[in-house]
Amino acid sequence: MGNVTIKDIARQCGVGVSTVSRAMNNHPDINPETREKIMKTIARENYVPNNSARNLKRLEAKAIVVLVKGIGNTFLGNLISGLERECQKRDYSFLLQYVEEQESELDVAIGIAKEKKPSGMIFLGGDFSHPEEKIKQLQVPFVLSTIGKAEVQAENGASVSVDDFLESYKMTQYLIELGHDRIALITAPKEDKSIGSLRLLGYKKALEDHGIPYREELIQYMNAEEDRYSFRSGYKLAGKLLEKTTFSALYAVSDSLAIGACRALKEAGVSVPEQCSVAGFDGTEEGEFYIPKITTIRQPVECIAKATADILFDMILNKKPPRNIVFPGELLPRESTGKHSFNT
Repeated sequence: MGNVTIKDIARQCGVGVSTVSRAMNNHPDINPETREKIMKTIARENYVPNNSARNLKRLEAKAIVVLVKGIGNTFLGNLISGLERECQKRDYSFLLQYVEEQESELDVAIGIAKEKKPSGMIFLGGDFSHPEEKIKQLQVPFVLSTIGKAEVQAENGASVSVDDFLESYKMTQYLIELGHDRIALITAPKEDKSIGSLRLLGYKKALEDHGIPYREELIQYMNAEEDRYSFRSGYKLAGKLLEKTTFSALYAVSDSLAIGACRALKEAGVSVPEQCSVAGFDGTEEGEFYIPKITTIRQPVECIAKATADILFDMILNKKPPRNIVFPGELLPRESTGKHSFNT
């Protein structure tokens, strides 16, 4: 099988790209039987993932390292697949490096760049909140993709994203227009300085503009030590909201969290959307095929992957200056939201 990609392996094993990546990185939260199945498929198809750049003695001259933080988010899995295709088109090796939540992605990147000397790097996930002096230590071209930074303060750094503040504002406003004024929010940890904080600010601003008071009890922050952008975290965090307050709509800052929240609501006897509307963010395939289909903000993953690669290779091959691109998202009203009935 020629040009086998990580997505091909995922499809054959019936799992997501993020699960394949965790298996390749020996991550502890993956079922041993699932890991064995994935590794056997990788061996059978002669797929060479080169997943851990830190463990390689040296890199090929033409290699791109992708550092991923928060790989439980299925949106990032789709983005990884697109980036891998873009690298293959240019005959560059694609190396995936998982970064633990407690690790500094910049420290990991600086170490890899100094020792292995890749052609360029792409950062996915995390918040990349580092001092400018520290960022300057990274001497290879790099792109922050979907990290929520409009501009990067580095001569060798670019960014590609959606306007997380604006798109979150749009989603909150949509729920308000459906008649909801107690809108619960599942969002990133309090210390987050990237997409989570931007989406929280968009939520707050929409409430303010529509004369609805902000209520702290309606906010459920993820725990940086325990939670991920995953179904399980969404389930747990929605359960905490249900224990402490009432609400007619729940907005989660990722589709994975929203799907998990739907499960918690169902187990609590709350029907979606009749008694509680649920909305997510990202526009993943899982949300489209969940019952009910999840109302969401769709990020243009193919455009983001292509732009990320185009900008990076422009810097590497053509010595062009970095660019910062912001794509519009798309509000997709679906089955999981409805008009607020004041009788429920």
